[in-house]
Amino acid sequence: MAPHESLVDFYRTYLASHFGGEPLADQIHVYTSALTGPHLLPYQKRDFYKIALLTAGTSQLHYASRSLTITQPALVFSNPLVPYAWEKETGPNTGIYCAFTEAFWHSAAAGGRLLADSSLFRPGGQPVYFPDEAQLAFLQQLFRQLMAESASGYSHKQEVQRNYLQLIMHEALKMQPATFVAPRNAAGRIAALFVTLLEEQFPLVSPARPLRLRTPHDYAAALAVHVNHLNRAVRAATGLTTTAHLAGRLVREATALLHHSQWSIAEIADGLGFTYPTYFSEFFKKHTGSTPLQVRQRERKMV
Repeated sequence: MAPHESLVDFYRTYLASHFGGEPLADQIHVYTSALTGPHLLPYQKRDFYKIALLTAGTSQLHYASRSLTITQPALVFSNPLVPYAWEKETGPNTGIYCAFTEAFWHSAAAGGRLLADSSLFRPGGQPVYFPDEAQLAFLQQLFRQLMAESASGYSHKQEVQRNYLQLIMHEALKMQPATFVAPRNAAGRIAALFVTLLEEQFPLVSPARPLRLRTPHDYAAALAVHVNHLNRAVRAATGLTTTAHLAGRLVREATALLHHSQWSIAEIADGLGFTYPTYFSEFFKKHTGSTPLQVRQRERKMV
């Protein structure tokens, strides 16, 4: 990477060159990286799971509302629900990384095991582990085999890759997790992250991809804080409750979909996380004075 190139530019260039600028789609990618610091990769929510084996360098990991200084080899797990930021302090920062989609993991060959149930990937779980010398050597071997399998022509290589990923995850569970600390101005950071998480869920692009975070409790879990703490932080920073933020954003998205999409009202309700279309209609009328059907009928009369 050129000295003048920011880590953000590098990250965008990397995505464009490796994934065509689009989120990973039913695939897995294993790659190495050697970055010279200092650089900042800002808070961002990715569309894929990732396991990183950091082998050299010093960095700061800001994971949701928690922070950790990493000065030794580390195994780091990240999931699509939790935004995180990296500050590369001294270099070179070297490592090997594996990014993969939920669809890749939850194929028939994966046996239906949910990553979200694992403490390694669960929002509020333990995402960082420090291997000892022997564990590091074993993990490096597993990652090298994972990368080699990516380049093979074996027709069942994805099943083999999932097996390697499971071995990596089991090795992590044998270790003691790292201890995070709450940074200064944690309340302001929590509020900013809540707004970031909320906005990054929109716009909805398909009825098959509904909202993953729907309630204040969902957001609190993703940020590893108690829901009461989240409510206090958001209200102090914005003057509005988390419930008010959520309701307002749902109404705006519902209105846009009613005006500009071909989704049925039932599909919109499902996409926005409502159990039944009637619940959605009651919610929408409470906040707008009109039912979804009335809004759609008015839109069609105007066309």
